[in-house]
Amino acid sequence: MDTIEHANRDQIALWNGCAGRGWVEAQESLDRLFEPFEELIVRAVANAKAQRVLDIGCGTGATTLAVARQLGPKGTAVGIDVSEPMIALAKQRAELEGSSARFLTADAQTHAFDDQSFDLIVSRFGVMFFGDCVRAFANLRRAAAKGGELKAIVWRAPKDNPFMTAAERAAAPFFPEMPARKPDEPGQFAFADRNRVYSILEKSGWTEIDIRPLDVVCTLPEHELDDYIARLGPLGRVLAQLDAQKRAQIVAAVRAAFDPYVNGAEVRFTAACWMLSGRA
Repeated sequence: MDTIEHANRDQIALWNGCAGRGWVEAQESLDRLFEPFEELIVRAVANAKAQRVLDIGCGTGATTLAVARQLGPKGTAVGIDVSEPMIALAKQRAELEGSSARFLTADAQTHAFDDQSFDLIVSRFGVMFFGDCVRAFANLRRAAAKGGELKAIVWRAPKDNPFMTAAERAAAPFFPEMPARKPDEPGQFAFADRNRVYSILEKSGWTEIDIRPLDVVCTLPEHELDDYIARLGPLGRVLAQLDAQKRAQIVAAVRAAFDPYVNGAEVRFTAACWMLSGRA
């Protein structure tokens, strides 16, 4: 098995395991937390006057469902993700809502999309996990109609997002063996380097490439903070292997690292991201 397939295999296993389950369990909280980004994606759909939209790394479906509402009955909104538990929840939500949104459990890097089948390809934090990014974005370009657009939101560097790394930094004394994040490896901050991202899009055939900083204020209720710490990110994956008592002890110890972000009943931080744009 080559290294590309191996990288994808690891990501597929991760998102069908504890990471996917964590997002399913925290779905309502995460949807509220990232709602500002959902609104940006929906606005991009409206501005593009798109009728056929593909949502990459759609997770539990919030953005795809919002896009489907924007498009109305004449439009097509399709979400794709490697995570079976997340897609299962997305399908349940679509059924309950009576939405026309469709969901696929597949790897967007290699999935055989129909050529030129989408006017707009969007993503909210879903394109940073490919084993071969050039191959993946070339595959997405083939799925885009001639003149079709790409709009994707990704994280900037860890140093620009201290809230996102606070838990693992505070937990380091408890878990010295917890692996450090590696630049450019598939994961949350894989697209931190603007020049690298530009090169990926250029090599995969996209034109009119634009990568601009995007800083968005995000909030969550203070009473949801413990669950956020316990379920998500590298620390959440480690804590999932512990018993409830030990998990609660570590969360209580780590929680102090979030004090700078707590204001009464609200947790508030600024998410430092890139907005990627391109044209097929």
